[in-house]
Amino acid sequence: MPFRDWMEAALYDPEGGYYTRIDLNRWGREGDYRTSAERSELFAATFARYFVRLYEELGRPSEWTIVEGGAGDRTFERRVLRELEEKYPAAFAATRYHATEINGAAEAPECGLYFSNELLDAFPVHRLNTEGELSVTLDSENNFTWTIGPHSTPRLAEFLAAHQVQLAPGQVVEINLAIDDWLAAVASKLKHGYVITVDYGAESPELYDPALRPHGTLRAFSKHGFVDDVLSSPGDYDITSSVNWTQVKVTGERLGLETVEFASQDQFLLRAGLLEVLQEKSDRAPADSEKLKLAGDAREMILPGGMASSFQVLVQKRR
Repeated sequence: MPFRDWMEAALYDPEGGYYTRIDLNRWGREGDYRTSAERSELFAATFARYFVRLYEELGRPSEWTIVEGGAGDRTFERRVLRELEEKYPAAFAATRYHATEINGAAEAPECGLYFSNELLDAFPVHRLNTEGELSVTLDSENNFTWTIGPHSTPRLAEFLAAHQVQLAPGQVVEINLAIDDWLAAVASKLKHGYVITVDYGAESPELYDPALRPHGTLRAFSKHGFVDDVLSSPGDYDITSSVNWTQVKVTGERLGLETVEFASQDQFLLRAGLLEVLQEKSDRAPADSEKLKLAGDAREMILPGGMASSFQVLVQKRR
Protein backbone atom coordinates (compact mmCIF):
# COMPACT_ATOMS: atom_id res chain seq x y z
CA MET A 1 0.00 0.00 0.00
CA PRO A 2 1.17 3.63 -0.44
CA PHE A 3 3.10 4.81 2.59
CA ARG A 4 0.47 7.48 3.14
CA ASP A 5 -2.15 4.78 3.81
CA TRP A 6 0.26 2.81 6.00
CA MET A 7 1.04 5.91 8.05
CA GLU A 8 -2.66 6.70 8.47
CA ALA A 9 -3.28 3.20 9.81
CA ALA A 10 -0.22 3.32 12.07
CA LEU A 11 -1.41 6.56 13.64
CA TYR A 12 -5.21 6.42 13.47
CA ASP A 13 -6.39 2.82 13.16
CA PRO A 14 -9.38 2.58 15.55
CA GLU A 15 -7.87 -0.32 17.48
CA GLY A 16 -4.09 -0.18 17.12
CA GLY A 17 -3.30 3.35 15.93
CA TYR A 18 -0.81 5.38 17.92
CA TYR A 19 -3.25 8.22 18.60
CA THR A 20 -6.22 5.96 19.36
CA ARG A 21 -4.64 3.44 21.72
CA ILE A 22 -5.73 3.88 25.32
CA ASP A 23 -2.75 1.97 26.74
CA LEU A 24 -0.13 4.50 25.61
CA ASN A 25 1.14 7.50 27.55
CA ARG A 26 1.88 9.86 24.65
CA TRP A 27 2.32 13.23 26.33
CA GLY A 28 4.56 14.68 28.98
CA ARG A 29 7.87 13.77 30.56
CA GLU A 30 6.98 10.06 30.82
CA GLY A 31 5.50 9.88 27.32
CA ASP A 32 6.96 10.19 23.85
CA TYR A 33 6.99 13.97 23.44
CA ARG A 34 6.12 17.24 25.15
CA THR A 35 4.59 20.24 23.41
CA SER A 36 5.19 23.87 24.34
CA ALA A 37 1.68 24.03 25.80
CA GLU A 38 2.58 21.30 28.28
CA ARG A 39 6.02 22.62 29.17
CA SER A 40 4.92 25.98 30.52
CA GLU A 41 1.85 28.00 31.40
CA LEU A 42 3.54 31.00 29.73
CA PHE A 43 2.81 29.55 26.29
CA ALA A 44 -0.97 29.44 26.76
CA ALA A 45 -1.05 32.70 28.71
CA THR A 46 0.77 34.56 25.95
CA PHE A 47 -1.52 33.12 23.31
CA ALA A 48 -4.54 34.04 25.43
CA ARG A 49 -3.29 37.62 25.43
CA TYR A 50 -2.92 37.44 21.64
CA PHE A 51 -6.39 35.93 21.25
CA VAL A 52 -7.86 38.88 23.12
CA ARG A 53 -6.14 41.24 20.69
CA LEU A 54 -7.80 39.40 17.80
CA TYR A 55 -11.13 39.45 19.63
CA GLU A 56 -10.88 43.21 19.85
CA GLU A 57 -9.88 43.50 16.18
CA LEU A 58 -13.04 41.58 15.31
CA GLY A 59 -15.08 44.27 17.05
CA ARG A 60 -15.60 42.48 20.37
CA PRO A 61 -18.44 40.21 19.20
CA SER A 62 -20.99 39.19 21.82
CA GLU A 63 -20.09 35.57 21.06
CA TRP A 64 -17.11 34.03 19.33
CA THR A 65 -15.63 30.55 19.23
CA ILE A 66 -12.10 29.25 19.65
CA VAL A 67 -11.67 25.87 17.97
CA GLU A 68 -8.52 23.95 18.86
CA GLY A 69 -7.53 21.20 16.45
CA GLY A 70 -5.62 18.22 17.86
CA ALA A 71 -6.14 19.29 21.45
CA GLY A 72 -4.27 16.39 23.05
CA ASP A 73 -4.70 16.32 26.82
CA ARG A 74 -6.42 19.76 26.66
CA THR A 75 -3.77 21.47 28.80
CA PHE A 76 -3.74 24.45 26.43
CA GLU A 77 -7.53 24.83 26.63
CA ARG A 78 -7.56 24.82 30.43
CA ARG A 79 -4.78 27.37 30.69
CA VAL A 80 -6.20 29.70 28.05
CA LEU A 81 -9.66 29.72 29.62
CA ARG A 82 -8.20 30.31 33.09
CA GLU A 83 -6.17 33.24 31.79
CA LEU A 84 -9.19 34.75 30.03
CA GLU A 85 -11.38 34.34 33.10
CA GLU A 86 -8.84 35.92 35.45
CA LYS A 87 -7.63 38.80 33.27
CA TYR A 88 -10.06 39.37 30.41
CA PRO A 89 -13.58 38.77 31.77
CA ALA A 90 -15.38 40.40 28.82
CA ALA A 91 -13.59 38.21 26.29
CA PHE A 92 -14.07 35.18 28.53
CA ALA A 93 -17.83 35.77 28.72
CA ALA A 94 -18.02 35.89 24.92
CA THR A 95 -15.82 32.82 24.33
CA ARG A 96 -17.03 29.39 23.39
CA TYR A 97 -14.17 26.86 23.29
CA HIS A 98 -14.37 23.69 21.23
CA ALA A 99 -11.56 21.10 21.22
CA THR A 100 -11.30 18.50 18.44
CA GLU A 101 -9.29 15.31 18.16
CA ILE A 102 -6.23 15.17 15.94
CA ASN A 103 -7.89 12.73 13.55
CA GLY A 104 -11.35 14.28 13.65
CA ALA A 105 -13.01 16.18 10.85
CA ALA A 106 -11.84 19.76 10.61
CA GLU A 107 -14.21 22.12 12.29
CA ALA A 108 -14.14 25.89 12.38
CA PRO A 109 -16.26 28.68 13.80
CA GLU A 110 -18.19 31.15 11.71
CA CYS A 111 -16.79 33.90 13.93
CA GLY A 112 -13.65 33.36 15.95
CA LEU A 113 -10.43 31.50 15.40
CA TYR A 114 -9.07 28.06 14.66
CA PHE A 115 -5.90 27.24 16.60
CA SER A 116 -3.63 24.23 16.25
CA ASN A 117 -0.28 23.32 17.77
CA GLU A 118 1.66 20.45 16.16
CA LEU A 119 -1.34 19.23 14.19
CA LEU A 120 -0.28 19.44 10.55
CA ASP A 121 2.99 17.54 11.06
CA ALA A 122 0.95 14.48 12.10
CA PHE A 123 -1.11 14.29 8.89
CA PRO A 124 -0.30 11.20 6.76
CA VAL A 125 2.07 12.01 3.90
CA HIS A 126 2.96 10.57 0.51
CA ARG A 127 6.67 9.86 -0.11
CA LEU A 128 8.09 10.25 -3.61
CA ASN A 129 11.37 9.85 -5.45
CA THR A 130 12.29 10.07 -9.13
CA GLU A 131 11.06 6.51 -9.73
CA GLY A 132 7.58 6.95 -8.28
CA GLU A 133 5.78 6.74 -4.95
CA LEU A 134 7.16 4.83 -1.98
CA SER A 135 4.87 2.10 -0.75
CA VAL A 136 5.03 -0.48 2.03
CA THR A 137 4.96 -4.23 1.57
CA LEU A 138 5.90 -7.39 3.48
CA ASP A 139 9.19 -9.18 2.95
CA SER A 140 9.73 -12.94 3.12
CA GLU A 141 9.83 -12.79 6.93
CA ASN A 142 6.60 -10.75 7.18
CA ASN A 143 8.41 -7.56 8.13
CA PHE A 144 7.35 -4.23 6.64
CA THR A 145 9.71 -2.95 3.97
CA TRP A 146 9.81 -0.25 1.28
CA THR A 147 8.90 -0.70 -2.36
CA ILE A 148 8.27 1.63 -5.31
CA GLY A 149 5.11 2.00 -7.37
CA PRO A 150 3.28 4.52 -9.55
CA HIS A 151 1.69 7.63 -8.04
CA SER A 152 -1.47 6.70 -6.15
CA THR A 153 -3.22 9.92 -7.15
CA PRO A 154 -2.78 12.49 -9.95
CA ARG A 155 -2.75 15.17 -7.26
CA LEU A 156 0.89 14.32 -6.56
CA ALA A 157 2.10 15.29 -10.03
CA GLU A 158 -0.10 18.38 -9.86
CA PHE A 159 1.50 19.32 -6.53
CA LEU A 160 5.03 18.89 -7.89
CA ALA A 161 4.21 21.09 -10.88
CA ALA A 162 2.40 23.75 -8.83
CA HIS A 163 5.29 24.07 -6.38
CA GLN A 164 8.00 23.66 -9.02
CA VAL A 165 9.59 20.70 -7.25
CA GLN A 166 12.31 19.03 -9.32
CA LEU A 167 13.53 15.82 -7.70
CA ALA A 168 17.23 15.01 -7.84
CA PRO A 169 18.49 11.43 -8.32
CA GLY A 170 18.13 9.55 -5.04
CA GLN A 171 16.11 12.33 -3.38
CA VAL A 172 13.01 11.51 -1.32
CA VAL A 173 10.34 14.08 -0.46
CA GLU A 174 7.09 14.08 1.49
CA ILE A 175 3.89 15.52 0.04
CA ASN A 176 1.18 16.39 2.57
CA LEU A 177 -2.02 16.60 0.52
CA ALA A 178 -4.05 16.43 3.73
CA ILE A 179 -3.02 20.02 4.50
CA ASP A 180 -4.95 21.27 1.47
CA ASP A 181 -8.02 19.23 2.43
CA TRP A 182 -7.88 20.35 6.06
CA LEU A 183 -7.48 24.03 5.18
CA ALA A 184 -10.31 23.86 2.65
CA ALA A 185 -12.61 22.43 5.34
CA VAL A 186 -11.63 25.13 7.82
CA ALA A 187 -11.91 27.97 5.31
CA SER A 188 -15.32 26.81 4.13
CA LYS A 189 -16.76 27.38 7.61
CA LEU A 190 -14.81 30.39 8.84
CA LYS A 191 -16.69 33.54 7.84
CA HIS A 192 -15.07 36.08 10.14
CA GLY A 193 -11.85 35.42 12.00
CA TYR A 194 -8.41 33.81 12.00
CA VAL A 195 -6.52 30.56 11.52
CA ILE A 196 -3.46 30.24 13.78
CA THR A 197 -1.11 27.37 13.03
CA VAL A 198 1.90 26.46 15.19
CA ASP A 199 4.22 23.77 13.89
CA TYR A 200 7.71 23.04 12.57
CA GLY A 201 8.57 23.24 8.88
CA ALA A 202 10.08 25.31 6.11
CA GLU A 203 9.26 27.08 2.86
CA SER A 204 9.19 24.95 -0.31
CA PRO A 205 12.66 25.89 -1.68
CA GLU A 206 14.32 24.90 1.60
CA LEU A 207 12.09 21.93 2.37
CA TYR A 208 12.74 20.28 -1.00
CA ASP A 209 16.41 21.22 -1.36
CA PRO A 210 18.24 17.93 -2.09
CA ALA A 211 21.43 19.26 -0.53
CA LEU A 212 19.68 20.06 2.76
CA ARG A 213 17.16 17.21 3.00
CA PRO A 214 18.08 14.46 0.53
CA HIS A 215 15.94 11.89 2.35
CA GLY A 216 13.02 14.13 3.28
CA THR A 217 11.90 14.95 6.81
CA LEU A 218 9.99 11.85 7.91
CA ARG A 219 10.86 10.71 11.41
CA ALA A 220 9.41 8.76 14.32
CA PHE A 221 9.65 9.41 18.07
CA SER A 222 9.44 7.20 21.13
CA LYS A 223 10.30 8.22 24.71
CA HIS A 224 11.70 11.55 23.45
CA GLY A 225 14.14 9.81 21.10
CA PHE A 226 14.27 8.93 17.41
CA VAL A 227 13.12 5.55 16.13
CA ASP A 228 15.70 4.08 13.73
CA ASP A 229 13.23 2.21 11.50
CA VAL A 230 9.95 4.03 10.88
CA LEU A 231 8.33 0.80 9.65
CA SER A 232 9.45 -1.39 12.54
CA SER A 233 6.46 -1.34 14.90
CA PRO A 234 3.42 0.62 13.69
CA GLY A 235 1.17 1.94 16.42
CA ASP A 236 3.92 2.10 19.03
CA TYR A 237 5.39 5.53 18.23
CA ASP A 238 4.67 8.95 16.79
CA ILE A 239 5.42 9.60 13.10
CA THR A 240 5.77 13.13 11.71
CA SER A 241 7.13 15.20 8.84
CA SER A 242 7.91 18.91 8.49
CA VAL A 243 5.21 21.28 7.29
CA ASN A 244 5.47 23.03 3.92
CA TRP A 245 4.66 26.60 4.93
CA THR A 246 4.59 27.79 1.33
CA GLN A 247 1.83 25.27 0.70
CA VAL A 248 -0.20 26.46 3.69
CA LYS A 249 0.11 30.12 2.70
CA VAL A 250 -0.56 29.65 -1.02
CA THR A 251 -3.52 27.35 -0.40
CA GLY A 252 -4.86 29.76 2.19
CA GLU A 253 -4.68 32.70 -0.23
CA ARG A 254 -6.58 30.67 -2.82
CA LEU A 255 -9.26 29.96 -0.22
CA GLY A 256 -9.57 33.59 0.89
CA LEU A 257 -7.25 33.48 3.89
CA GLU A 258 -4.72 36.31 3.96
CA THR A 259 -1.38 35.81 5.71
CA VAL A 260 -1.07 38.51 8.36
CA GLU A 261 1.88 37.16 10.34
CA PHE A 262 4.52 34.46 9.95
CA ALA A 263 7.43 34.17 12.35
CA SER A 264 9.50 31.77 14.38
CA GLN A 265 7.71 30.82 17.58
CA ASP A 266 10.21 32.59 19.83
CA GLN A 267 9.89 35.88 17.93
CA PHE A 268 6.12 35.58 17.79
CA LEU A 269 5.85 35.01 21.54
CA LEU A 270 8.08 37.99 22.26
CA ARG A 271 5.94 40.26 20.08
CA ALA A 272 2.77 38.82 21.61
CA GLY A 273 3.87 39.86 25.10
CA LEU A 274 5.71 36.89 26.61
CA LEU A 275 7.96 39.07 28.78
CA GLU A 276 5.00 41.08 30.07
CA VAL A 277 3.18 37.84 30.92
CA LEU A 278 6.31 36.57 32.67
CA GLN A 279 6.53 39.74 34.77
CA GLU A 280 2.86 39.57 35.75
CA LYS A 281 3.04 35.94 36.79
CA SER A 282 6.35 36.39 38.60
CA ASP A 283 4.90 39.28 40.60
CA ARG A 284 2.04 37.03 41.72
CA ALA A 285 4.15 33.91 42.34
CA PRO A 286 4.07 32.98 46.06
CA ALA A 287 7.50 31.36 46.18
CA ASP A 288 10.96 31.99 44.77
CA SER A 289 11.03 28.47 43.34
CA GLU A 290 8.00 29.29 41.21
CA LYS A 291 9.60 32.53 40.04
CA LEU A 292 12.73 30.63 39.03
CA LYS A 293 10.70 28.06 37.11
CA LEU A 294 8.85 30.79 35.21
CA ALA A 295 12.13 32.48 34.33
CA GLY A 296 13.59 29.18 33.15
CA ASP A 297 10.50 28.49 31.03
CA ALA A 298 10.79 31.91 29.43
CA ARG A 299 14.47 31.43 28.64
CA GLU A 300 13.72 28.10 26.99
CA MET A 301 11.14 29.80 24.78
CA ILE A 302 13.33 32.65 23.56
CA LEU A 303 16.97 31.55 23.71
CA PRO A 304 18.60 31.25 20.25
CA GLY A 305 18.77 27.64 19.20
CA GLY A 306 16.09 26.58 21.67
CA MET A 307 13.06 24.47 20.82
CA ALA A 308 10.84 27.48 20.12
CA SER A 309 13.20 28.83 17.45
CA SER A 310 12.65 25.67 15.36
CA PHE A 311 8.87 26.15 15.36
CA GLN A 312 6.90 28.70 13.38
CA VAL A 313 3.58 30.49 13.86
CA LEU A 314 1.37 31.37 10.89
CA VAL A 315 -1.64 33.67 11.32
CA GLN A 316 -4.15 33.87 8.49
CA LYS A 317 -7.27 36.05 8.37
CA ARG A 318 -10.47 35.60 6.45
CA ARG A 319 -10.57 38.37 3.85
